[in-house]
Amino acid sequence: MIKKFKLYILLAAMAFSAASCLDKMPEDGIPFDESIQTVDDVNLAVIGIYDAFKSSALYSGNLTILPDLQADLVYGVNGNTNTFGDIWRWKDILATNTSIEAVYAGLYNVINRCNFMLDRVDRVRNNTTDDKDLYKLDQCCGEAYFARAIAYSELVKMFCKAYESDEDAANQLGVILTKHYQGNEEMKRASLKASYEFILEDLDRAAQLLALDKDYDPSVDGALFNNATYFNEYTVYALRARVALYMRKWDEAIKYSSKVIDSEYYLLASCTRTISSGVSYYKYMWTDDMSTEAIWKVGFTINSYGGKLGQIFLNYNHVNYRPDYVPANWVFGLYDSNDLRPETIFQTLQTGFSHGLSWPLLIKYAGNNEFIAANILHVSMPKVLRLSEQYLIRAEAYVQQAQPDYGRAGKDITTLRTARYSTYGGSTALSASNAMEVIEAERVKELYMEGFRLHDLKRWHKGFERKPQDQSLANGSSLKVEADDPLFVWPIPQHELDAPGSQVQPNESNK
Repeated sequence: MIKKFKLYILLAAMAFSAASCLDKMPEDGIPFDESIQTVDDVNLAVIGIYDAFKSSALYSGNLTILPDLQADLVYGVNGNTNTFGDIWRWKDILATNTSIEAVYAGLYNVINRCNFMLDRVDRVRNNTTDDKDLYKLDQCCGEAYFARAIAYSELVKMFCKAYESDEDAANQLGVILTKHYQGNEEMKRASLKASYEFILEDLDRAAQLLALDKDYDPSVDGALFNNATYFNEYTVYALRARVALYMRKWDEAIKYSSKVIDSEYYLLASCTRTISSGVSYYKYMWTDDMSTEAIWKVGFTINSYGGKLGQIFLNYNHVNYRPDYVPANWVFGLYDSNDLRPETIFQTLQTGFSHGLSWPLLIKYAGNNEFIAANILHVSMPKVLRLSEQYLIRAEAYVQQAQPDYGRAGKDITTLRTARYSTYGGSTALSASNAMEVIEAERVKELYMEGFRLHDLKRWHKGFERKPQDQSLANGSSLKVEADDPLFVWPIPQHELDAPGSQVQPNESNK
């Protein structure tokens, strides 16, 4: 159960986080009641929360890669290392899968850190009189509430069924909800409805505490390669829009995505405007992790970074490329001839396998140029929330609402394509017959290998089929997955189910 291993998770993760009083948990020498006593302690605890997102089990690894790898976006290559092979083959996914266990533990690590800090902050606040310090405490609490919300949103996305309606969700399994690090909260799964309500409550708190100065002028520096490594009011709205989309709350999705889009804090990264010779703003986002459209990215330095997103797609050893997985051929056909995204996302390269496969490999995660210069390959800062997703959220919500607005949805797709195409004249004509087909394809093109595909297919109630392509592994290349297959929902890790006194209910995929 969560509380049985929460200290194990926290202590194991502390070696990678900033030094703070959280380095010593109760069993490690400092009683809980003596921890986090000053504003600086609270701030260090929040730094630890941000650092927890660097885990290779989360956005710089499993949480981003596995959902798309499990679906239909890539193929295993003959001669590969079998990394994540059980996930890709689909039928071999078990409750004992260590990659899935790592995601589950990594997300609860974030949640437990947040709870630890939030349980202690009131005592610090009661002993604080300085207005600046009180403001800092509010900011830290806002960051903790948001971090907890996004961690729970990912748990719900991967380990629960799609949200169909409030009535249906009230009868579906959600996740274990905890507000406190210490306490007697029941360690069993809440309903899916209650789980989403918990997320929304945290986002409401975060929005209030992370509100930006209304006198701030975004034209000064807000849309010029923003750092985007910290949470703010619009980070909250971006996640709120995503959650609303997943809950099928179309009006809410439109409301919150519009707050982000209309803020002018962020601008879509142009594929035609250049930062230097041959480097567009869009390319710069992936090669240097600097962007006008990143709403939140996990911040890395060459001395402190997470996993290697590009490893399995390149496996470059300074001599040749031996990718474990290559893009599905059908994906290339989605891009129009004047769409410039493929130039940054893919590059045709000769592999070093004996079969000599030449294929458009995924170079989107080849690595940050500064890291490459330091001989650190395949490391990119995960862009967890981007402006382009907000346009896609709003477009889908426009066409799914009770009275579809195909005109506004078309304008959002047009805006996105204008930023990504060499030229894009006219407008995007959407109708009842083609709107979702266009939006679904645009999500693949724009969000390729960013961790959305499995849940998109789940919530759209669509299956997929793989057919062999050049040098693809025989075991896994011929696969037909029907809509609503149980493995669209990841199994609850077996150690959770087997813990003494466990009340945690399994998923259908556990059976």
